[in-house]
Amino acid sequence: MTNETMRGVALTGHGGPECLVWREDLPRPEPMAGEVLIRVAAAGVNNTDINTRVGWYSKGDNDADDASWAGEPLRFPRIQGIDACGHIVAVGDGVDAARVGERVLVEPCLIEAKGRMLEQAWFFGSECDGAFAEYCTVAARHAYAVDSSLTDVELASFPCSYSTAENMLTRTNVRAGETVLITGASGGVGSAAVQLAKARGAHVAVVTSANKAQSLRDLGAEVIVDRDADYVQTLGESSVDMVVDLVAGDKWPGLLDLLRPKGRYAVAGAVGGPMVALDVRTLYLKDLSFHGCTVLEPEVFSNLVKRIETGAIKPLVAEEFPLKEINAAQAAFADKSYTGKIVLSIANTGN
Repeated sequence: MTNETMRGVALTGHGGPECLVWREDLPRPEPMAGEVLIRVAAAGVNNTDINTRVGWYSKGDNDADDASWAGEPLRFPRIQGIDACGHIVAVGDGVDAARVGERVLVEPCLIEAKGRMLEQAWFFGSECDGAFAEYCTVAARHAYAVDSSLTDVELASFPCSYSTAENMLTRTNVRAGETVLITGASGGVGSAAVQLAKARGAHVAVVTSANKAQSLRDLGAEVIVDRDADYVQTLGESSVDMVVDLVAGDKWPGLLDLLRPKGRYAVAGAVGGPMVALDVRTLYLKDLSFHGCTVLEPEVFSNLVKRIETGAIKPLVAEEFPLKEINAAQAAFADKSYTGKIVLSIANTGN
């Protein structure tokens, strides 16, 4: 095992920002067989980083015993960071040495980790260490080479948000000519879903606030619904084919009223509140399909990389912070006054 150290941010337990500790003595990882070592250049800020820190995933009272994506206790200290862009600097046994030097994006949903195939998916920066440090390791299958003129910071805005959005549209088989409604559309996943739905030829309606409407029109949104409005009154009952929901909350029943018979509903977030009121009659009388979307379908990340390389989607970096200022970055993230993603620069961190 190497004695080298690295700089990064360690999560010391569940709680507030004080649980994120800057350290310059973290042990630098070495790649196991089948793994690559990545020099991290940039990492995105996501809801999942904060949710994991505060224990939001727990179905109890933020109980640390089930406060991870996989419903198991986290091991501390943990290096978070589900988004990673960087360069492969070393490989473990069984990995082609020609991969050294590749610029890569890390697939956030892992089916292989720590030298073994997993029975239940892990998530980068949750069940294993992630991108909030100068180096990270990951199974070679999850490090995707990317050929793009975009900067490292721009590329780091893609993995978690865009793969989540791509997964929702893949699961629901969104087709050209269909109408898709996206809630929470100005956030990372929402703004990604706007672009990805448009790339499929769909018509896009979004729920957002007035001050963010133009930025979403610029991305391709055709209809804007104010988040305080009555959704059904604005759009009409049975007017959309598919809903991308990232909010839930007390206005959730209206989303089902909007869906046409045999419509599809996909959810990957609940920033408006996880508890909702369901009239089961609406579900079965309209033959609706519900899709909870967390684990990525096998083709999702490779398809996303292809869209990046062809320029079919663009990065939306709202602000950039050095890793050492992670608390300020997460505060800006929580303010929600932007469209797109906040990204941490790691290549020159600590300077």
